[in-house]
Amino acid sequence: MADRLIGIEIGGTKLQIVRSASPPRIDSRYRATVDRRRGAEGIMAAIETGINDLCGDHSPSAIGVGFGGPIDPRTGRIVCSHQIEGWDNFSLGDWLNARWSVPFLADNDANTAALAEALHGAGQGFDPVFYITLGSGVGGGLVRSGHVYHGHVPGESEIGHLRLDRRGLIVEESCSGWAVDRKVSEAIAADPGGGLSLARQQLGGPPAAALGHALTQSDPMARDILEHTSDDLAFALSHVVHLQHPETMILGGGLSLLGEPLLEAVQSKLPQYVMRAMHPPPKLQLASLHEAAVPIGALTLAEQAAARAMSP
Repeated sequence: MADRLIGIEIGGTKLQIVRSASPPRIDSRYRATVDRRRGAEGIMAAIETGINDLCGDHSPSAIGVGFGGPIDPRTGRIVCSHQIEGWDNFSLGDWLNARWSVPFLADNDANTAALAEALHGAGQGFDPVFYITLGSGVGGGLVRSGHVYHGHVPGESEIGHLRLDRRGLIVEESCSGWAVDRKVSEAIAADPGGGLSLARQQLGGPPAAALGHALTQSDPMARDILEHTSDDLAFALSHVVHLQHPETMILGGGLSLLGEPLLEAVQSKLPQYVMRAMHPPPKLQLASLHEAAVPIGALTLAEQAAARAMSP
């Protein structure tokens, strides 16, 4: 019985390891802050500590991993990390086998979150499901019939690198958290006494955090930022519709915490970019699992790995 499924989220700033007997329930959790100075070796040491802490003297039943970067899902070989040194061309699959010799599956963290939202979150009952994460970067994943769709290796849906124009502007440069931070900072510099500036002073944190509050105050500059960002996002998602025509598309990541204003803005703009034969466009939804998406997706990968190992 797979009573010790282990899900691992390996990010640039945090490490989460969770244990479950039945996803999406999380029975226990181990957290660690990533020390960039120690690189990949430090993360691997923390993974060993975390799994030993969660499983004690027993071995895991199966392991699933959501990794913050491109990875070959067939073998678990990491292509590279954009944040942590020591991962380039590293065989995470071989390392896991050497330590625990149990079934495993590993995938990019956006794909892993997509799997969680499709099976256990906002995407339940829809197929196919496309998920986009709007965080420090922009990533995506497509889930069909309960499994992540992979193209050619490394197999990520790199919607963040989709071009918005011929000059080379990409989605990540308009719709990521850091891109919205830049837009808010520029708006504050242009109007130091405006609603965005006041919201920034009250809330602190990253500049984008002020956007939601300023929107509730009907600040015109906040509205302009929302309109521009949602228009670019709707245009990007229209390409997903034309290529894959998912039944639903889910907005996740930190920027999705803007909630209904973002959802409504994107949903209202999407039809103009979608060919009439595909109207109405797919249902657009907000993610429901939030920070638990990657760990729950990793547990789901572990469950799928265990099932695959038992298949004849």
